[in-house]
Amino acid sequence: MTLSSTRTVACLALCLLGLGSLSSALDEEKGRAILARKILIAARPGPSVLDNGVILISGARIEAVGPRSEIEIPEGYEVLDVGNHWVGPGFLDLHNHTASDLRSLNDTVYLTNPGLRAVAGALPDNPAMRVALAAGVTSVLTIPGSGSNMGGQGVLQRTGFRGFEANLIRNPGSLKLAQAGNPERSQPWTPRRSFMNYNTRSTFRRGVAYAKRWSAFEAGTGEKPERDLQFDIFRSLYKGEAQVSTHTQIHQVVLMTVTMVAIEFGLPVFIDHGTFDGFRAAPQAQAAGVNAILGPRAIQPPIAGFIDTDGAILGVAASYQERGHTTIGFNTDAPVIPEEELPLQAAMGVHYGFDNSNMDAIRGLTIVPAMTVGLQADQGSIEVGKYADLIVTTGDPIDPRSSVEWVIQHGRTVYDTSKERRRW
Repeated sequence: MTLSSTRTVACLALCLLGLGSLSSALDEEKGRAILARKILIAARPGPSVLDNGVILISGARIEAVGPRSEIEIPEGYEVLDVGNHWVGPGFLDLHNHTASDLRSLNDTVYLTNPGLRAVAGALPDNPAMRVALAAGVTSVLTIPGSGSNMGGQGVLQRTGFRGFEANLIRNPGSLKLAQAGNPERSQPWTPRRSFMNYNTRSTFRRGVAYAKRWSAFEAGTGEKPERDLQFDIFRSLYKGEAQVSTHTQIHQVVLMTVTMVAIEFGLPVFIDHGTFDGFRAAPQAQAAGVNAILGPRAIQPPIAGFIDTDGAILGVAASYQERGHTTIGFNTDAPVIPEEELPLQAAMGVHYGFDNSNMDAIRGLTIVPAMTVGLQADQGSIEVGKYADLIVTTGDPIDPRSSVEWVIQHGRTVYDTSKERRRW
């Protein structure tokens, strides 16, 4: 790669001035090139890392990425060298409550409320999300609580911009399902698992039937059904345009998620939590294509009369991995764990035995959650055509000693520590 003398001088000046000199250039509409010693590609399938690379950004998207020796920087592109810092994809958390009004978290009446929508309480520009952005979290799935078996619909949002419309990724983002545990404690009449499974299955059956009637109408083989907002979410689920995000833990309950939702009804679903001894259902989840987004509990100690671990303290993510599950991500359940501690969730997984030799921990914060909710064409890895949602860190992003210095979303600077360093 040959740089003009003017561009070379500009690059050296930016390096000497530090990351703060980069922000004004990134906010311009012209093309730009980011030079980095280490780029975390995080593709799946595909490469994990690129050393001494270049990322070309045109508008909001990645135009090219490759070795410096192979990428020619177009004339007029701003050249930005981040020195020894690392560049990686922004993080995605699929279990968040703090991007919405917590007062409506469990605004529920019946055991199943598929028509309720978390988007009604969305607060995209709030202090909690601004701090999350400073930790590299660029997207979240905000979902209702688990006070009932179906608390309603989630919404996928960005964290970097001002205003709801600018941050909206997809609505509905998911259908929140919660099995056992919290719904048993939250309802005044204390339903048990047999009735909850019966009632949940009944709701799924009616919802799928409703979606099939609409599908037949749209294909020209049936009459137009009467619109029912309570079941409209099932049209998105049936088409694969949204997923069931399932608050599920304990082996018996995780297994029910897999068998009922994925196998019986054929709906896209992922495990959300998956803790206690839920890892015992990992083989069935893997076989059914049910991804595991684990957290916030990172470990499982033995619990007398409840969970037998032969006296050992087990890593939850490692236990899924050891049983053959290969599509594992991490979540915070913020505010249970603060949203800004999402990378720490991955670090805890590695500390307690999760095999990171193929960089699966960073994938568990990026491409795995993106694939889980169908966003892999736009985000989750540094690949051509995807949005330029990037973080610049002082080292490995899941190492708690590293810090996020700079965040780009859709090619624009949304956080710059030279102007403001947000602490927690």
